[in-house]
Amino acid sequence: MRFLLLLMWISVGFVSGGASCSQHNRVLTLPPPPTVLSSAPTVEAVIAAVNRTGAVRELSTNTASVDVISMPALPQLSATVSLRRDRDFRLRARLPFVMGSDLDIGSNNDLFWFEVPEDFSRTLYYARHDQFQAQLNRAVLPVDPTWLMDSLGLAQIDRAQIDQPIQMSGDGKLVLQAAVAMPAGVFRRFYTIDPERGHVIDQYVYSPTGQLIAESHASNHQFYADQGCSLPHTVRFRLIPAAGDPLEMQIEVGTYVVNQILSGDPNLFVIPQGAGKVVDLTTISPLAVSPSLPTTTLPPMTNVVPPPMPSASPSISPVGFKREGYQDDVTTPLQFRGFE
Repeated sequence: MRFLLLLMWISVGFVSGGASCSQHNRVLTLPPPPTVLSSAPTVEAVIAAVNRTGAVRELSTNTASVDVISMPALPQLSATVSLRRDRDFRLRARLPFVMGSDLDIGSNNDLFWFEVPEDFSRTLYYARHDQFQAQLNRAVLPVDPTWLMDSLGLAQIDRAQIDQPIQMSGDGKLVLQAAVAMPAGVFRRFYTIDPERGHVIDQYVYSPTGQLIAESHASNHQFYADQGCSLPHTVRFRLIPAAGDPLEMQIEVGTYVVNQILSGDPNLFVIPQGAGKVVDLTTISPLAVSPSLPTTTLPPMTNVVPPPMPSASPSISPVGFKREGYQDDVTTPLQFRGFE
């Protein structure tokens, strides 16, 4: 079952994303991100800087790999990746420990899926986007897949969702908070942003009940002049399901092909047919998966301390939330501390 949960984590990550990694760690030499923000930017200026990634509509690579940090015995997975906003995606990966078998992951406007070899046959797992979002509070994966696309460098922030003033982390990053209403409730997202270059560095997602359920940390940003935005070439994710161990992986990006689909397959974003078994992911609960997961002790992702839920939020009750990381001064806006 842990292999099933791992595949769901990898599939949703790539279904929502577009980052890719070169197997041979080739690095494209690009200029560093320029300074785009003033010393005291407005919320609107910060959002405009972040939303420059809207110029990226397609991403492709034929040389991708991913390391699953929470499963150190699993070798690197090599893959080809293609995506087109908002939900078209396809990844085909060779599983090194299952000779002659591939992992097929994809998405379109209606649903996402992954097809894997199981019991000398193939099993297709899938879910409709709307049904998956409606049951996030009891799903195997606790975040909507589109969050991971944001984490891979393609974040788009809605001004209407920002309900707190700009704050500052202890190490000088800008911090924006967003209240995101979804069918399963109101989720809170924290974005930490480079104060000069205007790209997102860290993200934290809290459930409607105030639990930290996902985080990401991006680094090694490079500037794509034709699109006028920066993309991270290293991204580390951590997903915290309602039951079972946290799942963690890191993507190292060698090169991107931006705004071009390399594949000429007209059925690139069509769900595959002919699997021996078909399973709807919305019918699988965390409690059904977690009992067989072995206990794993994970190293800390970084030295950062995730921000606590804001007690001032009108949408979420503060009962039971810890306040470490805030200055306890009601006369001034809440300030973050503890980011290293």
